[in-house]
Amino acid sequence: MTASIRLSSLVTRSLKGRAAAHRAMAKAALFADSSTRTRLKRYNSHIEKAQQLEARALNAVSGKGGAA
Repeated sequence: MTASIRLSSLVTRSLKGRAAAHRAMAKAALFADSSTRTRLKRYNSHIEKAQQLEARALNAVSGKGGAA
């Protein structure tokens, strides 16, 4: 039981860290030396990925799986 709790905590931290990294990449995309269209496309892509990872982290915490 405790091993699975520790593993869940590790997975959650990993997902949250990856989500934070995608948010940072999204912000960096706004200031890249690219066209406005390309910057917005990259920003939206990274924000969407961050939201997906955060949802997976919430599912892992609530015990609904989704951390695989």
